[in-house]
Amino acid sequence: MEVNKTRGSGPQTIYGKIRQEILTMAMKPGSPLDEASLSERFGMSRTPVREALLRLAADGLVTTLPNRNTVVAAIDFAALPAYFDALTLMYRATTRAAAMRKDREAIAKIRNHHDDFTKAVDEQDAFAMIEANREFHVAIAELGGNPYYTAFFARLLDEGRRILRLYYSSFNDRLPREFVDEHEEIIAAIEAGDIDRCDRLATKHATQIVRQIQDYVARDLQRPIDFAAA
Repeated sequence: MEVNKTRGSGPQTIYGKIRQEILTMAMKPGSPLDEASLSERFGMSRTPVREALLRLAADGLVTTLPNRNTVVAAIDFAALPAYFDALTLMYRATTRAAAMRKDREAIAKIRNHHDDFTKAVDEQDAFAMIEANREFHVAIAELGGNPYYTAFFARLLDEGRRILRLYYSSFNDRLPREFVDEHEEIIAAIEAGDIDRCDRLATKHATQIVRQIQDYVARDLQRPIDFAAA
């Protein structure tokens, strides 16, 4: 058992480090991922490097070009209208579903992730914000009790981590307190079993994210996109 754990630690280490660098945008879209260079960097053979890259490809974070070179996957801004349409729907569906169930243990778990998010906001730790935000919303989906919703929402949140990184960078990682307050309002509405309020808050939460990223793209990337035109 110990041997297997050791054998699997190489790909996991490489995967975790590269994944973090991609999600925090330390590795930009299009950055090359050469097996030989990565092997030298991590002091490992090409086999664990290749395994790590395959996992990253499954996550949609890297892609192999026709010339067989592997690069950090591009962010498909043209696909964002459809993405945000699906994301908004899942915010609403999962938050509404959570309000229909009373589970103190599940709500305590949601609060713990919210505390992690609050701490990350206070420390201006973008990567921790992204991770805590993901776990917060997945925990809400889990409380809702529909495993299909949970799996789909988790996938959407994972696919959108770099978009969220751009979103946070539009504030220079200094998020206003209102973003913490919004999470607290959502928790309160779930605890109260207020389905309609959960729906309104989830819609508001998603809408302001869309608008902020739209402004970021128009201002900093000089590619204005109407995300509302799904």
